[in-house]
Amino acid sequence: MTARGVGLLAAAVGLLGVGFWFGYPDLAVLGAAAVSALVVAVGHAVWRPRLGVERAADPDRVARGEPAAVTLTIRNTSRLRAATLIATDRCGPATVDVPVLRLRPGRDTTTGYPVPTHRRGLVPIGPLRITRGDPFGLISLDRVHGGTTTVRVHPRIHPLGAVPAGLTRSLDGQADRVPHGTITFDALREYVPGDELRRVHWRSSAKVGELMVREQLDTAEPSLVVLLDDRSAGHRGDSFEDACEAAASVLAAAVREGLPVSLHLVCGEARGPFLDTLTEVQPAAGDLGATLRRLRGQRLGDTLIFLTGPGGRDDLGAVGGMRGAYPVVLAALLGDRDTVAPAPATDRVIVIEAADGAEFAAAWDGVRGW
Repeated sequence: MTARGVGLLAAAVGLLGVGFWFGYPDLAVLGAAAVSALVVAVGHAVWRPRLGVERAADPDRVARGEPAAVTLTIRNTSRLRAATLIATDRCGPATVDVPVLRLRPGRDTTTGYPVPTHRRGLVPIGPLRITRGDPFGLISLDRVHGGTTTVRVHPRIHPLGAVPAGLTRSLDGQADRVPHGTITFDALREYVPGDELRRVHWRSSAKVGELMVREQLDTAEPSLVVLLDDRSAGHRGDSFEDACEAAASVLAAAVREGLPVSLHLVCGEARGPFLDTLTEVQPAAGDLGATLRRLRGQRLGDTLIFLTGPGGRDDLGAVGGMRGAYPVVLAALLGDRDTVAPAPATDRVIVIEAADGAEFAAAWDGVRGW
């Protein structure tokens, strides 16, 4: 009930009471007219149109800043009355007005609107909210129709031309940086149809009595470990968004080259596809020291890439301590670049300072260590 409706109801009660108590029929008639108006308003607003709502987002996964749109189709499934309604559709934190004017039974109307993709994250779309009122403005009822959908706005990916060359301990007992394609013996296994005969180890086959083939391993293939600093204390301004873009760029380059890569967070656990994790992650409270101790014990690869913001400058020493477990350690400071006192690179850690994701990609390709 609107403020006008509440006022009319109070006036109706007062007019009816005064009219009947003091014997003023004119006041009683006015009170009865006010009650009748309220009854008509309730009957008009309570009528519920039967609507079918279909919503499609194209595309439903998009990089930050790229266009995306929603197409909304509303169909009047009623048989008798046309629908003229005030409709709004939820689009992220805002609402979008959807015109529904004299929608006849069995007909539909289609409208579209853009999705805001200027921020990384999940953009919920829907449901459609119908506001039904009366001509006097006394009653207003809101109802929701249709389901919801979600548009995923993932970080921008900047192309990286270079990838780490790898520094892995060979099974032959050597540790060196070697070109891609260097292979060494790993194990023996039984022959299966499709194996190349040149890989058959005849001496072992004669001893075992079955064909045995050599399994070989590329000892130069690098294994990347990307550690995204998602601590609130590690970032200022939009530096976390820049760090997410840097992480997405490194992961995309590794996947493109077919290199083993894993994503880790300081404050939580990275689950699901990489881009989905980078889309949903938000800064929180976490313990970088505990995360570094876990990664040191697990030794998940040979190249550790630490991505943080201006607040992580004081943690470069702790990250450099990972040099024993990971032969190559790179730390990137995203966001407000300190041009007066930049963090120096040492023999333990390679340091990149960049204002945004695009500058990080350029600095990454300029690293001589690759």
